[in-house]
Amino acid sequence: MHAADAIRPLSDREFRMLQQLIYREAGIHLSDAKKALVSGRLTRRLRALGCRDFTAYYQRVESNQNERTSMLDCISTNETRFFREPKQFEFLEGTVLPHWRALGEAGQIPKRIRAWSAACSTGEEPYTLAMVLAAHFPAAEGWSVEILASDLSTRVLDAAREGVWPIERSNDIPERLRKAYMLRGVRAEEGRMRAHPSLKSLIDFRRINLNDRDYGIRGTFELIFCRNVLIYFNRESKEAVIQRLLRYLSGSGLFFLGHAESLTPSFYGMEHAGPTIYRRIAPAGQ
Repeated sequence: MHAADAIRPLSDREFRMLQQLIYREAGIHLSDAKKALVSGRLTRRLRALGCRDFTAYYQRVESNQNERTSMLDCISTNETRFFREPKQFEFLEGTVLPHWRALGEAGQIPKRIRAWSAACSTGEEPYTLAMVLAAHFPAAEGWSVEILASDLSTRVLDAAREGVWPIERSNDIPERLRKAYMLRGVRAEEGRMRAHPSLKSLIDFRRINLNDRDYGIRGTFELIFCRNVLIYFNRESKEAVIQRLLRYLSGSGLFFLGHAESLTPSFYGMEHAGPTIYRRIAPAGQ
């Protein structure tokens, strides 16, 4: 690129404009310390669009919904792995799921489990849920498992739908589940692994902006995972997102946060159930 064509550095005024737009669109609060991050992540978009400065890019984003989506793709931080925060899955598999299965077999609850991975990134979390739930609630025994996997970023959703990862990621998956639900790549796919079609059939991938007032979801979920995403929200937007998410939690359901996150359970009518896991406070006498 010639010097005359170089993109002008992001000014403080331009950063504030983008900072406010990103907060308005996604509820993500970017501190002033994130100016270099915003510049670095958006510069490629400016080049692709032929914008000479961030003001021109801001004007493009303001007038184009598709570019707003692309901007949020660039800004989103996506870090995940299979069985991330394993103590939560130990609690699920050791305590919760056997109890639910016993209730289902006794006819005390429907033999249907719905889970929502509300910030699914490249898919490791919803596929982890799919493996665990499919193992505990077999379709052959009349159980139905449904998983909604959503994210703000269309880029990571496309990767999650593919269900393909470097073979090294398999080290995080217990052997019994890896053998049952993951396919090792051969020939052109050597060095990679692919989710078994039976797993993929359990998951519905959908773009959802947690900052939207209406998520367009029907029904409730027994499990809602919203881990390691609320750290990017300020107090006001965090509270609003949690309130919206809890509308979709069934009466006996569990709400999961990341270990670096916390909430005041009583403020939301919740109580601790496990490691950064919450449930509704049962009415007196129950």
